[in-house]
Amino acid sequence: MIINLPMTEQVHVLITLPLPNHLVDQLREISSRLNIRVMKAQEVGDIQPEIWQEAEVLYTNKILPEPDQAPGLRWIQFHWAGVNHAIEAPILGKSDLVATTMSGAGATKMAEYILGMLLALGLGIPSLLENQARREWPKDRWKRFQPRELRESTVGIVGYGSIGRQTARLLHAFGARVLATKRDAMQPKDSGYTPDGFGDQEGNYVHRLYPAEAVKSMFKECDFVVIAVPLTDSTLDLIGEDQLYALKPGAFLVDISRGGVLDHDALIAALNEGILAGAALDVFPEEPLPQEHPLWKVPNVIITPHISGATRFYDERAVQMFAENLRLYLSGAPLLNALDLGLGY
Repeated sequence: MIINLPMTEQVHVLITLPLPNHLVDQLREISSRLNIRVMKAQEVGDIQPEIWQEAEVLYTNKILPEPDQAPGLRWIQFHWAGVNHAIEAPILGKSDLVATTMSGAGATKMAEYILGMLLALGLGIPSLLENQARREWPKDRWKRFQPRELRESTVGIVGYGSIGRQTARLLHAFGARVLATKRDAMQPKDSGYTPDGFGDQEGNYVHRLYPAEAVKSMFKECDFVVIAVPLTDSTLDLIGEDQLYALKPGAFLVDISRGGVLDHDALIAALNEGILAGAALDVFPEEPLPQEHPLWKVPNVIITPHISGATRFYDERAVQMFAENLRLYLSGAPLLNALDLGLGY
């Protein structure tokens, strides 16, 4: 959506997150046309009706007014990349409103998590830690702990978005061969937000792109697999028995997508049968993962409590992207990371 604004018009920006003052000051420095209010809110009712009435831009995590509460609202910038929690909100259906996600702001940290888990699985860190706990020095250590190197391995990335692209950039330095799925595999370029010097805007770090429906074909070539797609109607239960059993025996899997993309019953079976040699999981259909869940006891599985995107720099990086979009908004240009309701991201 292209937005046309009179050059002298004040733009009322409402931020419902407790951003630090120095970050808000950076936003105010963009233009004297910006009237920025920061009001920490847990629900819509925490904001006075008159403020909703005049709000034109909303920066929020999950606070979304009804359409009649904010008749002048024209742009919603979400604080997170995943917005499946808000996709059904009536306000997003307004014909004169554009919503944008924070895709790309956390990509560098999540790519580091992915790389760390690929290395940990390939090096057999779970088994090494178990061995350490037993205080053993195995005589067959050279054979037992022989690693799977990233160099000359094939890594398949399910979803070549901002996270997948930064992961491919890091893997390139290790000498890995990178395959990836993409909804439009004929368009390798990235049109979303990418900080300078990161990601893969031109598609130079992927050796082959597969259409989303060809994930099974890609899996047949993979030593490692990374799942990095959003949760939508089309990705729900995307990776199940049919896909997992197409992997090379002894492959490893890392999942940082959303709970519901990967079938955990099929995953446990593939691990127990040796189709998968190990997995690192950061997302689950039910969070926290119940203490009685069988995944806790499966060997060579690394379980982390949905922290792959956690970084003390997140707000700073998110504000950088919001600032870039604010400049585009003031100039009337199309915004980065526009949400497509049909696609769900």
